[in-house]
Amino acid sequence: MGLNEGAEGRGKVIAALLCVYLFWGSTYLAIRIGLEAFPPFLMAGVRYTVAGLMIFLFLRMRGQPGPSLVEWRNGTLIGGFLLLVGNGGVVYAEQTVASGLAALMIATTPLFMVMFAGIWGRWPSRREWAGLLLGLSGVVLLSVRGTLSADPAGACVLLLAAASWAFGSVWSGYLTMPEGLMMSAVEMICGGGLLLITGALAGERIPAVVSWRSVAALGWLVVFGSIVGFSAYLYLLGKVRPALASSYAYVNPVIAMLLGMLLAGEAIGGTEVLSMFVIIAGVGIVISARKA
Repeated sequence: MGLNEGAEGRGKVIAALLCVYLFWGSTYLAIRIGLEAFPPFLMAGVRYTVAGLMIFLFLRMRGQPGPSLVEWRNGTLIGGFLLLVGNGGVVYAEQTVASGLAALMIATTPLFMVMFAGIWGRWPSRREWAGLLLGLSGVVLLSVRGTLSADPAGACVLLLAAASWAFGSVWSGYLTMPEGLMMSAVEMICGGGLLLITGALAGERIPAVVSWRSVAALGWLVVFGSIVGFSAYLYLLGKVRPALASSYAYVNPVIAMLLGMLLAGEAIGGTEVLSMFVIIAGVGIVISARKA
């Protein structure tokens, strides 16, 4: 019985890892396809608001208590950093930046998390500083010698998005938040609402006629990118070492680049490949150092 339970547990962990690797890695291409018809902020807002409401209603039907006013307020703050600036920046930048390159820039998030942890007294160790400098050198290489050198604005927006996601992730650990999936639901509802407001203020409008490709891409983002992806990630956080749960940070860019090349014809040169290995190596050093 114990052996069966152990094998079943390993199977669930492997399945959750595959979900996080493949589904989160595929979201960058899905965003690029969705942008063929939908404006950036409204598309991201619909994605997270719908996904958040679906999870929220499911949990409430199962009897989980609703969040307090303080938790709604904190969810709005964290949702602003994670989704409005973090994911909203990615979607905005992908109007001009290839999906694989966007994923690679967002892979720097753990590097920013190391820096922001110092605000609450957890300063980087020497190994973390080494990984941080190595990873950022890959960003410089990508921005100066790679494809992103032709789009400095896009590179800056992506770095801002990664930094915002990192700050929100670190800060959320010091705020009163709902537990488990309810936390994700609150953050997605609040962050999605902020994205919808931003899109409306920017004058964005959903077109009367959209392609089936873009609708399918938005559906993929809602179901697999948000609901399944977040659920799998939260499951991993409770079952495996943080280093393994965080390994998506250097697997997703590889998946995104391969999908971009195979399905969208995105060109990846030698500089981009070298930058990918440098950034991923830096992230790996940081994650292993934090585990130690």
